[in-house]
Amino acid sequence: MVGKCKKKGIMGGTFDPIHIGHLILGENACLQLGLDSILFMPSGNPPHKPHRPGRATTMQRVEMVRLAIEDNPHFELSLAETHDQGYTYTEETLRRLTAENPDTDYYFIMGADSLFQFEHWKGPEEICRLATLVVAVRDHVSEKKLDAQILHLKEILGARIEKLDTPNIDISSETLRSWIASGHSLRYYVPNPVISYIEEQRIYSRN
Repeated sequence: MVGKCKKKGIMGGTFDPIHIGHLILGENACLQLGLDSILFMPSGNPPHKPHRPGRATTMQRVEMVRLAIEDNPHFELSLAETHDQGYTYTEETLRRLTAENPDTDYYFIMGADSLFQFEHWKGPEEICRLATLVVAVRDHVSEKKLDAQILHLKEILGARIEKLDTPNIDISSETLRSWIASGHSLRYYVPNPVISYIEEQRIYSRN
């Protein structure tokens, strides 16, 4: 008897810092798509953000993710993209993961903004062959425009795309970093263990 394929979501990013928007997105993806788990995958040196002055170190970002997700049995920390040398590309990560885990179907979670740039990524056809794209809808992107882009990518890349109905948490890691530098509270925006770690390590502090 052939075993049932596992279904895993991938949440990549710098997570600098991780916040409730990331966690809510992951939880809703699990629930709506029936995923077994979500891999939170901090980037080590992402190609679109090669210079990171005044930011958390790679290991600090990994620890913040670990602290944020440790109480959710459906969330897993993945170090598949965590390295300081060389750039990280989604295509390469998915090639490696699918080769190592042939019994797993992957769902790559992205924001609506990224979907409009997707065909210019490295190896978009290969990404679409290896994973289903999951798109989190944003308030500032019209439904009509998003549906047209989804249809476009399906036609030119053979993409499998799922839309995710999830609350739009309009907060960015950049905003949170500026709040920390100015002494603004992160309460309710960032999990308490992560806030404690940021304070203890004095991450993002101007002093």
